Order: sequence, then structure tokens, then C-alpha cells
Amino acid sequence: MAATTNIRVTETPLVLYALRRADDALVLGHRLSEWCGRGPALEEDMALANIGLDLLGQARSLYAYAAEVEAAGHDEDGYAYLREAPQYRNLLLAELPNGDFARTILRQFLYAAFADPYWRAMMRSTDPTLAAVAAKSEKETAYHLRHTAEWVIRLGDGTGESHRRIAQALDDLWPYTGEMFEADAAEHALVESGAVLDPAAFRAEWERTVADVLSQATLAVPPSGWMQKGGRTGRHSEHLGHLLAEMQSVARAHPGATW
Repeated sequence: MAATTNIRVTETPLVLYALRRADDALVLGHRLSEWCGRGPALEEDMALANIGLDLLGQARSLYAYAAEVEAAGHDEDGYAYLREAPQYRNLLLAELPNGDFARTILRQFLYAAFADPYWRAMMRSTDPTLAAVAAKSEKETAYHLRHTAEWVIRLGDGTGESHRRIAQALDDLWPYTGEMFEADAAEHALVESGAVLDPAAFRAEWERTVADVLSQATLAVPPSGWMQKGGRTGRHSEHLGHLLAEMQSVARAHPGATW
């Protein structure tokens, strides 16, 4: 059996940008796939699976574009299955374990509250491919945001137990939200060209959306403070390695196999 070899990626600013957003979607989508057959109700089991599939579709589109721009012979499968954890560029928020249902829903809500306005605005990108990806993604994230917001309110303003669980999830996940709004020099160069938008420009809208939903859920917005970061530069938690070991196991066990 041939040994699997990790690919080496030339991370130009545009390739890096596409990989960061694709990795967010792939890792978060994989986390949601872990709920298949385990949801609290059949409809919610299907809803989480469908959100995961939406994210997988976004990842595929962005990986395909990264492959086109890099022009190094890589493809979607190579980016997904032949990179180790330090080569991944996803948000730390995306890789955190699911925990209970309240934690999973809140994580998805915090991400969707940013992703929805971001992709909507990215439809104005001067890069036609990114604009097209954004147009498709925004339709999906609008549903993700609406669905998870309803659940956050339902759990927060529900029983004492449901309120306790989602309040704990909020305390645990809040320190990971700041990374969504960061951009380095490579990304700022794309911002100046009009190809992408500065994520920091969406912080105020995200804060308003989150504050409104948390208020309806009888939850308090946590105080601002130190935020976790590192995912964008490949410094991840131990959780991503375990996730990739599972996600990549078939591809690495059967190198070069095709469906």
C-alpha cells in the first residue's frame, strides 16, 4: 500500500483566504455530522445534518477555487484529507467539541450571526468567484441564523435546566468569538483590492444580533475580555487533531482511491 503524503500548499493571500473560510465550513460541518442519529428529535437531527451539508458545499466551492488559484495540482480532497492540523486555518470556535445540544446550537448561532451578514456583503466582491460563492452561501446562512436563534431563545427562556446549560455554553464559547473579526496583513491586502471585506466591519452588526437574541433568551451578554486566537495561523487546540484523525481515516487508509 502506498504511503499517504501531506500536500504542501503555497499560501498566497487569495489561497490563504479561501482556505481559511473553507476550513471553517468543513470543520464546523464535520462537527455537526457527529449529531447524525443522535439529535433530540427527528426534525432536529435532519436540520443539523442539512446545515452540515450546506457548510460542506461552501467548503467544496472554496477549496475548488483555492486549487484553481494555487494551480499546483491539488484538489478539494487534497486540501481536506492531506493536510495535518497545523496546516488548517479554521477558527478555534469551529473545532471545539459539540458538548450537549445547547452548546452545539449556541456555537452555530455565534458563527452564523457573523457569517450571514458577511457573505451577504461579500456578494459585492470584485472577485467574481468569491461573489458567486457568497451569493449561494448567504441564502444558507440566513436559514442557519434563523434556526439557531430560535433555539437559543427557546432554551434560554425554557426550563431551569435548559437555561443553565445554554448559559454555561455561552460562558465557555464567548472567549472564542473574537477571532472571527481578525485579519492579518495578507487579508488586508485583499480588502484594499476590493476582493474581500474586512471582518472587523461586521462586529457591530454581530453584537447587535447576538445581544437581541440573548435578551429574548433571558441571557446576559458576557463582559468583553481576553479572546482566544491562533486557528488562522495553524495554532489549534488538541481537539482538531482528533477530529482530523477520524475525518481523514478512510482517505489515508486508501490513498488515491476514487469514489
